[in-house]
Amino acid sequence: MTAVDLQPTPVPTAFEVRELFEGMLGRGVEWSDGKKVDPLDGAACATYVDDFGNVLAIALADVPLIARGGSAIALMPQNGAEQAVSSGLVTPPQFDNMSEILNVAASLFNKKDTVHLKLKDTYAPRETLPGDVNSLALQEGARLDGTLSIQGYGDGRISIVVAF
Repeated sequence: MTAVDLQPTPVPTAFEVRELFEGMLGRGVEWSDGKKVDPLDGAACATYVDDFGNVLAIALADVPLIARGGSAIALMPQNGAEQAVSSGLVTPPQFDNMSEILNVAASLFNKKDTVHLKLKDTYAPRETLPGDVNSLALQEGARLDGTLSIQGYGDGRISIVVAF
């Protein structure tokens, strides 16, 4: 297979995203369509690159998803997640745990006939994003925006954007 034969990186489906979180967290997760995550409101941003370092996709997780997902994967108490949501400040373990989930999320982009993507960086909430990453976060097309409801922890929003 040559590079010419490869298909564009697909936008993952809501089902694939829900399944990834459910599998990673080991508990029920529900998906509902939602509004896009704005990095200016505070969000973790994962960048996914090809073998040449080109950013071809990003994932944005808002503070509630970082706090609740990052706590749920480590079985941390739910009240710690709620404190983080109330203050708008996630703990380093919550951010590190969400970064691991976003690392595994690279699998959402890798299909049989597509360019292989891998996680390059994960930016913390309120960290300045590079210009190309910020532009991709604001892109209107080729994106999936939704809310994940994590059993026993609550809701958080995620946006996934693929460059086209």
